[in-house]
Amino acid sequence: MIAGAIKHGTLSIGFIGLAEALVALTGNHHGQSIDSYELGLEIVNYMKKRVDEYAEEYDLNYTLLATPAEGLSGRFIKMDRKLFGTIPGVTDKGYYTNSFHIPVAYDISIAKKIALEGAFHRYANAGHISYVELDAPPVHNPEAVEAIIRQMAESDMGYAGINFPIDECRSCGTSGLFDDACTSCGSEDIRRVRRITGYLSTVDRFNDGKAAELKDRKSHFI
Repeated sequence: MIAGAIKHGTLSIGFIGLAEALVALTGNHHGQSIDSYELGLEIVNYMKKRVDEYAEEYDLNYTLLATPAEGLSGRFIKMDRKLFGTIPGVTDKGYYTNSFHIPVAYDISIAKKIALEGAFHRYANAGHISYVELDAPPVHNPEAVEAIIRQMAESDMGYAGINFPIDECRSCGTSGLFDDACTSCGSEDIRRVRRITGYLSTVDRFNDGKAAELKDRKSHFI
């Protein structure tokens, strides 16, 4: 019977768009207002309590997943736009923000982003990730990388990443950061690698929602 198999698996309930939900409720997301931030923690804490109650009631492994919902982040926002129209800060983009993340287009420092998002990790026992966005590979600044990682650990992040662009010319193999063409040979056949959610992928594999998110991303400053 299927019940025997389900008992040894996990039944994860995922969420996206906390930032947009807070804008709809308060007018600000959790990076803009301490009141919105505290409400965001209250919402996610409530979801975690509910899945814990399901686990006890049904004796099954219900868990809460802080998900990017790659296939749904763009689809859900289109559906909501049809129902509710275009709402600034809520349905006016091509995607909903990953789980409890601060919106990717919001100007925020590395330290503040880590501090704000770190408190949410403990609630998402089925999985969670936070990341900071750099505008270039930090190959010549290992001290900065160590400082970022240490703050991530101190902020109780269970899984975190440091994002930076990686471009490679398919014609001559030169690596670096290219606008339209390779700086060595002029080829426009460029392989561009970025983090889509918790893993790296070439940008041509991003769906419409994640491609829109990538376009909006801003590097986080020190």
